[in-house]
Amino acid sequence: MRRPSIVPVITRDEVLGRAADGGDRIPMLTLAEFFDGNDVEDSIAPNQYGYGRPDLAEIAARLRALEVDDAVAWVRVQLHEEMFEDDYDDVVAESVAICTALPDDVVDVRVGVEELQSEPVWEGLSYDRDEFCDVPAVPDGHRVLTLVWN
Repeated sequence: MRRPSIVPVITRDEVLGRAADGGDRIPMLTLAEFFDGNDVEDSIAPNQYGYGRPDLAEIAARLRALEVDDAVAWVRVQLHEEMFEDDYDDVVAESVAICTALPDDVVDVRVGVEELQSEPVWEGLSYDRDEFCDVPAVPDGHRVLTLVWN
């Protein structure tokens, strides 16, 4: 028996309302906005769900633990562009952006890319920078890395 969904902090309609430039730019969500109240396990890394990938709560916990590091300015969820084109009911993520001064390999170990069944982090965003809105500033000495699943 499927349990009812918990009401998420942000709904798809609210995300669409925040999309800038007439809905052509994708808002980046905070960890709380994406993960709090979200029990849709395939809303991120759907190809790994059911095949050993940790549940959403574990993914959120790992990202929150990284976010509080002094060498991390911010962590944001990059939404999937198809969420804005197709008839989705839920908020669906493509990847996670991590603004940090930490080396890539340290971030990989800290989030546990092997356990998450993700790719190693890489510099940049999932889509062109100008396709996003609600992107915080990148402090001097930091860069944006992306954590993504294939």
